[in-house]
Amino acid sequence: METILSYTQPIIDLLNEMTPYILLGFFIAGILHEFVPRKIYANKLSGNNLSSVIWAALFGVPLPLCSCGVIPTAASIRREGASKGATVSFLISTPQTGVDSILATASLLGIPFAIMRPLVAFITAIVGGYAVNRLQEDNGKNSVTCQAENRKKSFSRKCIDALHYGFIEMVQDIGKWVVIGLVIAAAITALLPDNFFVQFNEYPLLNMLVILIASIPMYLCATGSIPIAAALMLKGLSPGAALVLLMAGPATNMAAILVINRTLGRKTLLIYLLTIILGAISFGLLIDHAMPAEWFTVTAHSHSAACHHAMHTPWWQIASSIVFAALLAVAYILKLKNRKKCCCETHQRRFRINGMMCNHCKANVENNLSRIDGVKAVHVELEKGVAYVEGDHYDPVEIISAIKELGYEYVEE
Repeated sequence: METILSYTQPIIDLLNEMTPYILLGFFIAGILHEFVPRKIYANKLSGNNLSSVIWAALFGVPLPLCSCGVIPTAASIRREGASKGATVSFLISTPQTGVDSILATASLLGIPFAIMRPLVAFITAIVGGYAVNRLQEDNGKNSVTCQAENRKKSFSRKCIDALHYGFIEMVQDIGKWVVIGLVIAAAITALLPDNFFVQFNEYPLLNMLVILIASIPMYLCATGSIPIAAALMLKGLSPGAALVLLMAGPATNMAAILVINRTLGRKTLLIYLLTIILGAISFGLLIDHAMPAEWFTVTAHSHSAACHHAMHTPWWQIASSIVFAALLAVAYILKLKNRKKCCCETHQRRFRINGMMCNHCKANVENNLSRIDGVKAVHVELEKGVAYVEGDHYDPVEIISAIKELGYEYVEE
């Protein structure tokens, strides 16, 4: 029994501490998604200059997109006229942070960490984007051809859609990764000896390189990486090395690396990776050697654990955890319903696609394929990586071409 409690207790403590901020982040994410017009992004990113790079970083920092969901969005703004440097700036800044992860970082790692995280993402995005603009010609520069906005919605419709996006689609996107992060954090807390990383503190750069090597190929969302970083810090990992995890984990994974290489080129990919690696290590060393250590302690987690054992956990934290668990259940049920619906519609032609990992990917594929002449309806099943297309007179070659333009891989069956 004690062994089970030693493993489940950290999950409960972390969940109670994070969920109020995660729910608030979901709400703000829905507002941003529904009330900020797409054309604003395109109009500011079209120049091959520093201004477009800065605007791309500013747009990217608050958006709650993961490292896979940001790929089709970046491909879209690129087609709408964004320069290559602005696209890279957006690719660097967006997955590292988001309103949900910023709030969750504040709850678990403290305000200084919550400030440093978006600041580092913003600075590294500008550096990477500006380097691309200076070192690589943008021969494929497009004119701004922003898609027309969707039909005008009423304010009440926008509010409903914002809530749906925030509390259904966002939960489907990152809910699983938050849970995985909590489980990994609990395993670290239960299995690693206290002060495990203290023995390596004499070699901070080695510490960061090990974290970096482990982080780059992994898929970690910005919010799901927070409890892992907190658990590692409680075992003695330096705050600077934790920042490396928080930067490199969400900003890179193998799928994103392959797509960037294919759509933007090898040279751009190299600049992208070097910016993230050098930025993570530089700011990690800055935190460890130039900033007060007491700014970067996991005091929130320790306090939460103490409160829980004293049976004084605030009711609103418990309520938030219950709501979050209910949202996860609803998201799972809706996925099952969509899967059954998809299996029943056998008259549709299916196209197998690699690289889709979140609801943002799903929405991008469905919206773009549905615009093709002759297509009546499109439904994407994320778990199987399949798009089901209904229609009588569409050209399959156009479907395959649209899939590739979005940055995904079409797989012949």
